[in-house]
Amino acid sequence: MRTLGLIGGTSWHSTVVYYRLINELVAEELGTSGNPPMVIHSLNIELMRRGNRSEIQKRYLEVGQDLNRSGAEAIIICANTPHLVYPYLRDKISIPILHIADATAQEANRLGIKHLGLIGNKPTMTGDSIRPHLLDRHDISTIIPDNFAIDRAHYFVSNELTQGRFTEEAKAFFLEQIENLTARGAEGIILGCTELPMLLDSINFSGNLLPTTSLHAKLAADFIINNN
Repeated sequence: MRTLGLIGGTSWHSTVVYYRLINELVAEELGTSGNPPMVIHSLNIELMRRGNRSEIQKRYLEVGQDLNRSGAEAIIICANTPHLVYPYLRDKISIPILHIADATAQEANRLGIKHLGLIGNKPTMTGDSIRPHLLDRHDISTIIPDNFAIDRAHYFVSNELTQGRFTEEAKAFFLEQIENLTARGAEGIILGCTELPMLLDSINFSGNLLPTTSLHAKLAADFIINNN
């Protein structure tokens, strides 16, 4: 098994889910009671909340290089929004960074869909961490909620979900956004916040949901197992 480096902490709740899922997926695939080698660096989420892009890039580069020196053979960033550092890091770190949008695209291609809705926090929905990567690398287009709903979604993610609070109000709101995006023609919905699957695990929706957390964990597990 190959050694994986994880950059987590944004939030720590979703990092725990990543760690559990990767271990479970590897064990399921290999039929072993052993667990894969991983190196985890958990950042303070306040780094992301301050929103200083140069500070974020510098810190992620430091952590990525530390993980490389610690024996990691690839890195995953355990959240959607921090993938904004990917273009900055990819040529400065000598090991692969497994992009969350690539994992999402694999599932979209498996389902045969090319037009997706995206929900998450404001930077994920409006920034350059996910949508341009999907379009440029995979020819997958995305639509997002209206401006009012984007601000409301950001409130729920920042003030509730990343703090481990999962309310019925938030669940109803995000379900409404899923239904609205579907009505606008989305063939599937990207759950582009690593806490959203925890919030929406029991919703009644018959369409395609693409939870980035579990899809990214699957990509990570495949890397660990595949030595080619």
